[in-house]
Amino acid sequence: MLVSAKEMLNKARDGKYAVGQFNINNLEWTKAILLTAQELNSPVILGVSEGAGKYMCGYTTVVGMVKGMINELGITVPVALHLDHGTFEGAKACINAGFSSIMFDGSHYPIEENIAKTTALVNTCDVLGISLEAEVGAIGGEEDGVIGKGECANPDECKAVADLGVTMLAAGIGNIHGKYPENWEGLSFETLAAIKEKVGDMPLVLHGGTGIPDEMIKKAISLGVAKINVNTECQWAFQKAVRKYIEEGKDLQGKGFDPRKLLAPGFEAIKATVKEKMELFGSVGKA
Repeated sequence: MLVSAKEMLNKARDGKYAVGQFNINNLEWTKAILLTAQELNSPVILGVSEGAGKYMCGYTTVVGMVKGMINELGITVPVALHLDHGTFEGAKACINAGFSSIMFDGSHYPIEENIAKTTALVNTCDVLGISLEAEVGAIGGEEDGVIGKGECANPDECKAVADLGVTMLAAGIGNIHGKYPENWEGLSFETLAAIKEKVGDMPLVLHGGTGIPDEMIKKAISLGVAKINVNTECQWAFQKAVRKYIEEGKDLQGKGFDPRKLLAPGFEAIKATVKEKMELFGSVGKA
């Protein structure tokens, strides 16, 4: 069964750890993440970007696959299925398809419009028991073709959005999607502390978890971050393992071309990456 992310994030905030959102791209990805969460007895959030949703044949396909897997694999830890960086239309489509958590990203709109659109979703999500993530201040890097440079959010704007009754808030604190450049200045803990002061108990979300040094991650968690998004790192691990398998010529030996064999090293690499992150975030044994 899919659950809202609300309870798992409130528990994480109080327990000073974070729940990982791991983005899924296909069956291998989903299976690897769910099995690792079960093995480590950790709550987990499966993230789906609009691009990945389209790639996987639409949101109802994704919901069917995830629910089927939870059932068939005997997954008992809390699992939230979450739309990542959703548009207003995308959010509505995922609500209809049966997602248990939604992110509406209105950070590129003027703040008034972000507030208006977020407000429209708050009541719906509330009634349906779906958790809702909002965003203030664009996150840097590239996300489905949108490029931002790691801005810091305005704490007053964060408060205005948090006060609408969203479940969690993603605020730009100098973080970036994808690979961090050599000259990256690091996370702005000053901004994070100022936001925390304004929004109080609201669980905060850190996007662009790939490539942030471990000590910065731990410090962010101590300052109220309860959800951390990881995507690129799993992609790198998968690509590296499959490349190695092919470079070693294993795909040419016997039935090595079978996709179940060909993708197996990538699958294991995702599992190892997710385990490493769950240990770092402190969510192991917290289900």
